[in-house]
Amino acid sequence: MVNTDETFVIVGGGLAGAKAAETLRAEGFGGRVIVIGDEGERPYERPPLSKQFLAGKADRDSVFVHEPDWYEQADVELRLGQPVVHLDRAAKTVRLDDGTSVRYDRLLLATGAEPRRLDVPGADLAGIHHLRDLAHAEQLREVLTEVGRDQGRLVIAGAGWIGLEVAAAARAYGAEVTIVQPSPTPLHRVLGPELGAVFRDLHAEHGVRFHFGARLTEIVGQDGMVVSVRTDDGAEHPAHALLVAVGAAPRTALAEAAGLAVVDRADGGGIAVDAALRTSDPFIHAAGDVAAADHPLLDTRLRVEHWANALNGGPAAARAMLGQ
Repeated sequence: MVNTDETFVIVGGGLAGAKAAETLRAEGFGGRVIVIGDEGERPYERPPLSKQFLAGKADRDSVFVHEPDWYEQADVELRLGQPVVHLDRAAKTVRLDDGTSVRYDRLLLATGAEPRRLDVPGADLAGIHHLRDLAHAEQLREVLTEVGRDQGRLVIAGAGWIGLEVAAAARAYGAEVTIVQPSPTPLHRVLGPELGAVFRDLHAEHGVRFHFGARLTEIVGQDGMVVSVRTDDGAEHPAHALLVAVGAAPRTALAEAAGLAVVDRADGGGIAVDAALRTSDPFIHAAGDVAAADHPLLDTRLRVEHWANALNGGPAAARAMLGQ
């Protein structure tokens, strides 16, 4: 059993981090457990943000992993709204943005991923939205309500899961929706053309318009607000709001600055970990969206942005931190 005087620190307030903390206690770890999160919210799940919560079918409390009093009962310390800005591997400390330092014996990086931005003219206009965290979802729900009420137009850049789910919610609110996508079908890279066509037809039946084979090249504004988007084939689509849903990038900056091994972005990015989710530093693990795990059966590295990966990866990392 791990020494009860040890401190295990988890950087990341998402599902992977919360489940890792839960598992540490379930496995009998009696030391100190600290969860550090960028946001001011206790750990929550992200899938409902583009589904039930965004559609107005679930309340805010439904997205959280644990009840508010669980952390006190489990003796898990929460440090919320305090991003980690530096990792000192030699001293085994992480420094928060308020200048305080926290020492660890074992560290779990569950820093997740962040939305990719568009690098095009007009990308700084008001009315451009992303969907990754609870604040994004709350703001977007208000926008969809307003745009739907006025039967306005929402343009979505990207026909992946997020883009399609927001499109469905927007149509339910009454908004006109156009999705711009370079590939010939939705989810083309993930599911291929045949299944992609199924999703295309399903959403088209519900009034979603698709503009395939084109990339968004300019966001047009008026009085600082987005009013339309232009694509590389010369088309222009009016827009009262724009959702950018062109994927997410793993948040590896902390690991890179500390000298941990990372995977090249061309190969999917992420923090390189072995089959037990250990990084190149034996005292540091990584789990969830940010972890690029060595897969012994497939003889390659896999980085999976999926709810089940966070759900199971957090506990797997916690057990590995305990030496199991």
